Amino acid sequence: MSKGNAVAKALEGVRVLDMTHVQSGPSCTQILAWLGADVVKLEAPGGDITRKQLRDIPGVDSLYFTMLNCNKRSITLNMKSAEGKRIFTDLLPRFDILAENFAPGAIERMGFGWDTLQEINPRLIFASIKGFGDGPYTHYKAYEVVAQAMGGSMSTTGFEDGPPMATGAQIGDSGTGVHAVAGILAALYQREHTGRGQRVTVAMQHAVLNMCRVKLRDQQRLQNGPLAEYPNDEFGDTVPRSGNASGGGQPGWAVKCAPGGPNDYVYIVIQPVCWAPIANLIGRPELATDPEWSTPEARLDKLDKMFQLIEEWTMGIGKWKVLATLTEHHIPCGPILSTKEIIEDESLAANEMVVRVDHPERGEFSTVGCPIKLSDSPVDVHRPPLLGEHNNDIYGQELGLGDQLATLKAKGVL
Repeated sequence: MSKGNAVAKALEGVRVLDMTHVQSGPSCTQILAWLGADVVKLEAPGGDITRKQLRDIPGVDSLYFTMLNCNKRSITLNMKSAEGKRIFTDLLPRFDILAENFAPGAIERMGFGWDTLQEINPRLIFASIKGFGDGPYTHYKAYEVVAQAMGGSMSTTGFEDGPPMATGAQIGDSGTGVHAVAGILAALYQREHTGRGQRVTVAMQHAVLNMCRVKLRDQQRLQNGPLAEYPNDEFGDTVPRSGNASGGGQPGWAVKCAPGGPNDYVYIVIQPVCWAPIANLIGRPELATDPEWSTPEARLDKLDKMFQLIEEWTMGIGKWKVLATLTEHHIPCGPILSTKEIIEDESLAANEMVVRVDHPERGEFSTVGCPIKLSDSPVDVHRPPLLGEHNNDIYGQELGLGDQLATLKAKGVL
């Protein structure tokens, strides 16, 4: 884990009252915390539901929770109680950002709609993550794969003769969280000029669609004929699933390697300049000059055969040797890394993308570090908070409620 230096962080002095839960919201606020914001996670007295979900060790916070809530502080508050709402009202002027990802209308039913929030703190930036935007889907419930289903990802993921598939990447939840970070930072910057806060909203369906824009590109291209770079034989009126095709201007595919395990593959992209060295490597040097193979246009109608020839070569070699050999010839490629390989990868550890964090209850665990690297704001990954760990700091020291904490807890307010 990075030790860092005693320097100011990029978002030092920015305070976030974090009412988010599960993944889409916490992934957003964790980035803000990594960048130096003081993120205070406000939880119901029972805690964020993910503290108890998918537990691998009985009685301690789950990895689901710990890997999404590093660098934060935690307070508890019962927002259904009158005293809880009064305390919440007192907290709001002390924060720059309020973040939430409740179901539509929930924050309003608590009595804190946007108009009310503006009255309490005109400089407040109110960030909301929802499943869908305004319209017929507004009140639908959304989960990660629901967003993938309705944002264009599932219909275009998988193989031509198979069902729609979800992606392993959490583009619906964490992908939306990254979009929310962008909106919050833009609102913070604009506030420097206007003095006013504003509402930031990001819908999970919209964020997934933004990451599927190349498929919308191809949907429009279909009006002018088949998509030549796709390996599919037939095209209807919608973009088909195309397996591991790259989806870009250069054909790509995952080819099998020795010894044939579930992740013994290398993904290869065939740029025009790479064809001659590949032809030599696979023992078919004549294909470099054969008019039936020598140009990208000539190879388009035989992509399956092309990757079959390459795979006949790679199946006798380990993926790391394939990587080394292709890289020597400047051929874009990458081995398929299993989660075990990733968590043990020395380069990812050296880049602080897989970091070890100590925890007072579960002990040391691995988590994903911050992918955003700032030269003047190094990220130090700290452990996530225990439930209500900072009640005294916030309620006692900031709000002056120190002598009431025991009573408030006994009454179920904290």
